Amino acid sequence: MLRNASAQIFRQVVRYKSTETSLILERSINRVQVLGRVGQDPVMRQVEGRNPVTIFSVATNEMWRSGEGEAETGTGTTGDISQKTTWHRVSVFKPGLRDVAYQYVKKGTRILVEGKLDYGEYVDKNQVRRQATTIIADNIVFLSDNFREQI
Repeated sequence: MLRNASAQIFRQVVRYKSTETSLILERSINRVQVLGRVGQDPVMRQVEGRNPVTIFSVATNEMWRSGEGEAETGTGTTGDISQKTTWHRVSVFKPGLRDVAYQYVKKGTRILVEGKLDYGEYVDKNQVRRQATTIIADNIVFLSDNFREQI
């Protein structure tokens, strides 16, 4: 009972203080899952003084039917089928997973990547500031049959 009361008082104090100092003690979630095919063989990069990273891309596809939808005659849908491919940049920093990804992820492999989104900036070779969205992977599930043959 005393523990509940003190926890409730703490929450109220945090709420009161957080409005003054912008302190937020709420939980948040930054999780993403991408299921698709690898677009390029991975590369491993290392900047001096930093841990190496394995980088590759994954393509996901969306399909939809454009046009009228249900035909009035009741024979089905009409319209063209459209498709959009989205490319996702994946970075793997986790030591064991980084090495497995570098060794076994291959172009065309079907995989599920779980991780978090990271937004950053970089300056390209023409000195233009660019923005980049990256998935920082913490788990990779291999779904292609040819992966089992590689091990």
